[in-house]
Amino acid sequence: MASREGDAVLRAKYRDYCSARVADALLSLSAEETFALAEARAREEDQLGPASYNDAIRLATSTIRDRLELPEYDEWAAEYLENPEKLDPYLMGLWKSE
Repeated sequence: MASREGDAVLRAKYRDYCSARVADALLSLSAEETFALAEARAREEDQLGPASYNDAIRLATSTIRDRLELPEYDEWAAEYLENPEKLDPYLMGLWKSE
């Protein structure tokens, strides 16, 4: 059971890590840059543009996630287990609520 719980915690930390990286990238953009990313993604999805602010954030986030080339879970987990101190600073603590 402890192994299953440990894996669940590690997966939660991975989601936290990825979320933090995307959030940092999104927050580093100006409103104009965010909207430009959203418009470009909307065109890729055959939309006229973002339908709302939430839609613009969703579209921009999708683009950022693709550009970051985040590691796959297994790769990240191996690195984390080898040296958690290296990756812990990138966690926001969201994993604790999961």
